[in-house]
Amino acid sequence: MRKPYEENSSENGSILRTFSPDVKSDELKWHRDDEDRLIELLEPTDWLFQIDNHLPVEFPKSFLIERGIWHRVIKGKKNLVVKIIKM
Repeated sequence: MRKPYEENSSENGSILRTFSPDVKSDELKWHRDDEDRLIELLEPTDWLFQIDNHLPVEFPKSFLIERGIWHRVIKGKKNLVVKIIKM
């Protein structure tokens, strides 16, 4: 299955992900992760972030997504570039 992002691992174990505005919205599915993740926004973006039962918000600069929490991203018109650290 094709991922809706490009991913690169860094030497310190973090993951760099880039989502293109060309991705189809239906590829950006609600999901939950098996571990806590610290997310850091690396470039300004117009993408949105949404946690289940909450309204979408501007993408935060840095935040923690706890294990098992349903969430998704909503595409914008620019790239979304984030660093992910699995806890």
